[in-house]
Amino acid sequence: MQVKQIIKEALEASCLEFCRLVDEAIKFLRNESGRIGNFEVFGRLVKVQPVGEALVVGDLHGDLESLIEILNGSTFVQKMSQNPDAVAIFLGDYGDRGPFSAEVFYTILKLKLQFPEQVILLRGNHEGPEDMPVSPHDLPWQFEARFGEGWREAYTLIRRLFNSLYNAVIIEGRYLMVHGGPPPGAKTFEDLAYAHERHPEESILEDLLWSDPTDFTGETCASPRGAGKLFGQKITDAALKRFSVNVIIRGHEPCVKGYKMDHNGKILTLFSRKGPPYFNEKGAYLLVRLSEKPKNAQELAPYIHEF
Repeated sequence: MQVKQIIKEALEASCLEFCRLVDEAIKFLRNESGRIGNFEVFGRLVKVQPVGEALVVGDLHGDLESLIEILNGSTFVQKMSQNPDAVAIFLGDYGDRGPFSAEVFYTILKLKLQFPEQVILLRGNHEGPEDMPVSPHDLPWQFEARFGEGWREAYTLIRRLFNSLYNAVIIEGRYLMVHGGPPPGAKTFEDLAYAHERHPEESILEDLLWSDPTDFTGETCASPRGAGKLFGQKITDAALKRFSVNVIIRGHEPCVKGYKMDHNGKILTLFSRKGPPYFNEKGAYLLVRLSEKPKNAQELAPYIHEF
């Protein structure tokens, strides 16, 4: 199925069709375990073998136009059709704020079901647990406008989907991919994999979804977001050493050019949508061969695509 057809379905889907798709995706995600293609699922952690090519997409926030631009510009749907080693990784924050949240969810879930061994969907803070609400959270109003009387069922299913999304991705020897930041309390892969089960007793899930890098502290301090932490380079360096990777790739923060680098190139932030309420000039995504082993994010610069 081509991008044009998927988008057409997303724009025309009835509430019943949307709910069926989300329900199917929930059942599929919950059953993902062990070896799947070139990756291995361990709790809510995905370990990916360093082979093939990866498309990495940051926050979308209901911006269907940017998602179309990314899929067409990267030609990644065609690449996944032709090469089983091609992997698409989405870093979370699919809905809220942009006007096409339902259509973005439909598109990424359709891709997941069409390429189950090649699409990985991370959880963002806008897909977080109910005790960590975001503001503004306009998804209910969007769904009511989009689906009419059946909107509550659609919204209930989407909230259920959030619990099936992944906490983190590890590309062996290369990258740790999260939505927010590396949790100082995560000492093992198991801590990342089961952060959702240990919430709220432990803060690991909160940090994965909400934290941001800063140069104003070496370790951590309170975040103005009201959740998560601001973390310094000592936290970044410790996480890289602990998980035997070179770069942390994340979303969560608007970037004027669609991306930014922090902590001496140890962190790459991708923001893949444009337009109100954000005012970034560009969005960006990453298209990189996983066999390559960059020492820092600066070496990834040629593979970052601005639009």
